[in-house]
Amino acid sequence: MAINLQKGQRINLTKENGTTLSQACVGINWGAIEKKSFFGGVSKEAVDLDGSCILYDSNKNATEVIYFGNLKSKNGSVKHSGDDLTGDVNGDDGLDNEVITVDFANLDSNVEHVALVLNSYKGQDFGTIPFASIRIYEGTPTNVREVFAKYDIANDKSFNGHVAMVMGVFYKRNNEWKFNAIGDPTSDKKLEQTIETVKQKYL
Repeated sequence: MAINLQKGQRINLTKENGTTLSQACVGINWGAIEKKSFFGGVSKEAVDLDGSCILYDSNKNATEVIYFGNLKSKNGSVKHSGDDLTGDVNGDDGLDNEVITVDFANLDSNVEHVALVLNSYKGQDFGTIPFASIRIYEGTPTNVREVFAKYDIANDKSFNGHVAMVMGVFYKRNNEWKFNAIGDPTSDKKLEQTIETVKQKYL
């Protein structure tokens, strides 16, 4: 699984030893916006990014949304670490501000797609954030084993002017889970719009 995926790449979740990846995490790390004052000083503006996970059935209907207002799916197969309202105000500490964990073995049988999206809650432009990165990896929130997709949205100019993006979609084919690394910004302003964008464009 030691793969650093590029946008648009698809992989199955079979590891080098032949076993299948059973649990994946998406970790999001970002910093506060620095603003220079008229007198040369620098102030920090807290940034509220929100990672969310949407579960879709075979008819592309969203059955559950796991986000800052609903931190766990009904059966506990998807968990959200909780809402971070500020980002790293004192510089990059190297830790994820929010982590979503997906346990594929325990997802409801009707779930066919697991989409991972990111929205800027206050409408703060991705291009103004000094650092913001996403990594999707095998492991747990406290044990990163193998990173297989990573996006540096602060240094990718395609995200300038945007406040929402689709990170990627896990999808089930012949009872096997695969991953589509999307990494596309969208024109959405709210999570509800991003849920519909995923349905229309990425499933």
